[in-house]
Amino acid sequence: MIPPQQRSIETVDLTIAFGRGNQRRQVVDKVSFTLENGGSYGLIGESGCGKSTILRALAGLNSDYQGAILFANQELPPIRAKHFYRQVQMVFQDPYASLHPRKMVYNTLLEPLKLHRLDCHEDRITEVLQAVGLSNAFRYRYPHQLSGGQRQRVAIARALISEPSVLLLDEPTSALDVSVQAEILNLLVRMRQQRQLTYLMVTHDLAVVTHLCQRIAIMHQGKLLEELSADAVRNGLAHQAYTRQFLAASET
Repeated sequence: MIPPQQRSIETVDLTIAFGRGNQRRQVVDKVSFTLENGGSYGLIGESGCGKSTILRALAGLNSDYQGAILFANQELPPIRAKHFYRQVQMVFQDPYASLHPRKMVYNTLLEPLKLHRLDCHEDRITEVLQAVGLSNAFRYRYPHQLSGGQRQRVAIARALISEPSVLLLDEPTSALDVSVQAEILNLLVRMRQQRQLTYLMVTHDLAVVTHLCQRIAIMHQGKLLEELSADAVRNGLAHQAYTRQFLAASET
């Protein structure tokens, strides 16, 4: 049990359904978990199991849910206040789709600074670009002038520039070349250590989730089946039959 003072994110019987009437389908079924401050937690499972739906609800992108979502021990309303988005930021799967094609990197990074009324714009932009491994010259480029890895670095910089405490990571390396994935994962590991961040990641890739996350939850048909340590996942030490099958299939 994680003491209340150490909790960052908590869900209690989170339930989400889409559609109406006979077409209504439950995609998340009473999911409860707790993520400690400074921890890293992964949700894994096959496509359609509900893991990305949970992440969108946590991010405030889906306000139609039942149950409770807590941040810093306070229950969040379905419609989030602006200060929530300074503390909790999301990094999306496709860095090209998540960046405005007609905005220079400079304007992409300037926007959250203005939104949250932060000062020292130029210094903050220079610092965050350096932190993600990009030179100051990148501030004057557009997304189409960047490689996939560079775009994702900009997306991470945008998430970091408001100085959040939590990053929600939606398959942050799956759209990248294999040669670039390790660089972005190592960057995320370094940022969590340096900035004492809390990570919640959604992925289907066991190598990615065990590299980045300390605790891992396995989902199936909207339910959270069990939680395991990264070492237990690597060694296939699962209790549920489905989890054992999933881990074995992922290794082949």
